Amino acid sequence: MSTHPDRESAHGRMHTGPATGNDAGHTHDQHAGHSVAMFRDRFWISLALTIPTLVWGHMLQGALRYSAPQFPGSTWIPSVFGTAVFLYGGRVFIQGAVRELKGRLPGMMTLITLAISVAFAFSAAVTLGYPGMPLWEELATLVTIMLLGHWIEMRSIAQAQGALKELANLLPNVAERVTGDRTEEVPIADLRNGDLVLVRPGAGIPADGVVRQGATAVNESMITGESRPVDKREGDTVIAGTVNGSGSLRVEVTGTGEGTALAGIMRLVAQAQSSRSRAQALADRAAFILTLVAVGAGVVTFVVWIVLRPGDPAFAIERLVTVLVIACPHALGLAIPLVIAISTTLGAQRGLLVRDRRGLEEARNLTTIVFDKTGTLTRGEFGVVDIATADGLPPNDALRLAAAVESDSEHSIAQGIVRSAKERGITVRAADGFEAIPGKGAKARVDGRVLYMGGPELVRAKSLEVPPALRATSAYTAQRGQASIFLADERTVLAAFAVADVIRSESKDAVRALHDRHIEVVMMTGDARPVAEAVAAELGIDTVFAGVLPEQKASKIQELQRAGKRVGMVGDGVNDAPALVTADVGIAIGAGTDVAVEAGDIVLVRSDPRDVPRIIALSQASYRKMVQNLWWAAGYNIVAIPLAAGVLAPWGFVLSPAVGAVLMSLSTVVVAINAQLLRRATI
Repeated sequence: MSTHPDRESAHGRMHTGPATGNDAGHTHDQHAGHSVAMFRDRFWISLALTIPTLVWGHMLQGALRYSAPQFPGSTWIPSVFGTAVFLYGGRVFIQGAVRELKGRLPGMMTLITLAISVAFAFSAAVTLGYPGMPLWEELATLVTIMLLGHWIEMRSIAQAQGALKELANLLPNVAERVTGDRTEEVPIADLRNGDLVLVRPGAGIPADGVVRQGATAVNESMITGESRPVDKREGDTVIAGTVNGSGSLRVEVTGTGEGTALAGIMRLVAQAQSSRSRAQALADRAAFILTLVAVGAGVVTFVVWIVLRPGDPAFAIERLVTVLVIACPHALGLAIPLVIAISTTLGAQRGLLVRDRRGLEEARNLTTIVFDKTGTLTRGEFGVVDIATADGLPPNDALRLAAAVESDSEHSIAQGIVRSAKERGITVRAADGFEAIPGKGAKARVDGRVLYMGGPELVRAKSLEVPPALRATSAYTAQRGQASIFLADERTVLAAFAVADVIRSESKDAVRALHDRHIEVVMMTGDARPVAEAVAAELGIDTVFAGVLPEQKASKIQELQRAGKRVGMVGDGVNDAPALVTADVGIAIGAGTDVAVEAGDIVLVRSDPRDVPRIIALSQASYRKMVQNLWWAAGYNIVAIPLAAGVLAPWGFVLSPAVGAVLMSLSTVVVAINAQLLRRATI
């Protein structure tokens, strides 16, 4: 797939994803307007300014026992370069602190600003004559290390969201629009609904549409998570951004720009990454409290050391600065947003779109999953579920003859029989002399003989002989709430077909996976109880609510909740909307191209019920990472703050501000790496 420097302008309205890393969570608003490149550039320039500060400063010369070259003005190098680092590298932290204080939410930027401002003011005073040892090296090193930590943090968040942003790059820059007998190359922004476009083998599909000519297999993995190419032929829908296989297609455009499934996916994920979660609120509160604790601990530390060492104010200042630096709630602020950014992107890559992060967070606690039947556990279309034949007629031959008779009929059951034959790889040939028999069925000439297709009314009207085996099959089919359709000649019934709403092949695996997690499975349907119980028995479903009207579905969810169950509802988002909203977690079927489902917390791009246990697995894996990160961030501060305050100073162990900055940055790196390990989770 091609790349182009003007891709963003070419896509125009498609750029709906998050713009900056600050979308990852509230605690990262201090990065508003900042980019990865900005932190990178400030780090390298500050590092270049820090090196002379260290070389001519007292700390490194004393530790390595060397003397820096002396020349007129060399004694001012630490103060000049240290001031430059403070003003240039520290500016971003000061600006962030101003925003935090204006918002009455002091946090990480406030602590960093306090630390570097105290170090700068004290060092400047010493340089101008106040007794003590200046902290220029510590100040410059502190600012540089903090910039490095923020650069690493911003890169981590950007990488987590980058996979989502790359969805926009799936679209080709141009499309081949078909006009009459010729094609013209046009920017995709110029495409309109109703246009016909040519998609060559291996090319990206430029817009949502319907195949009007051609057959191929399309790679939809980047949109739906489906690993295998999906066969497409005339009448099938295709999704913008997917990749054509070896066939050539002519596609009628049905959605462009903001109207494509791709744009819908980007909107939903951006919405999820900006929504709030309970864990995030807890982390934000903890970070705020930690900020207050850090300031209080810093003040107490300063006062204690001034009292204990009245002649060494530099040591008290160092302890104050180290406490403020090491207590920065950097890791705590990153712990939740980074996990959320990764989990929502990971879900999107697998066809699981999180509209509300609270829904993903709550999914791990579900004890009951309620499935709507039609269109969720079943396809929502008629098909042959069983075949019984007489006189040794092979079932596939019977289905071939039945499909030929029904091939010209528009009736939904007739089309279901034809579709079932094609799914079994049976070639359906056109019949001669097709004739509809109103209210009874149809007849046509196949292989030189007249055949009939119809229900019991046709059998009675034609006084056809029904073999005992087929009569028994028909009675059993009726008990299951299924329709019996007969294939007959002029004298006798040749075969009986049980026709029903076809159960998805994936549904049994989904129910089994949920049972493995000890989750109760409930089916809710408006169908009669015999039909519902037949489906439930085949799938191993625990509880059935049958004959439920759309307006009654929400009350059924409430009934389960009153019994103390945490309920997830899976439906198509139309007549199931009240139930989806009422459930603890609403899971809406997006059906591939229809991803703008407003009722659910989570949207399944594929109509695959196996994605429901995957949601629970993603929720559990995400929660584990959140808890691990929060414990690490909190535990680090519990140990680090006393050390920074100097509790071990009487035994000769003292942390410098620079070492404190390194430890704080390492804490952030550990949290970032642990969050990235979420990508290895089995979902």
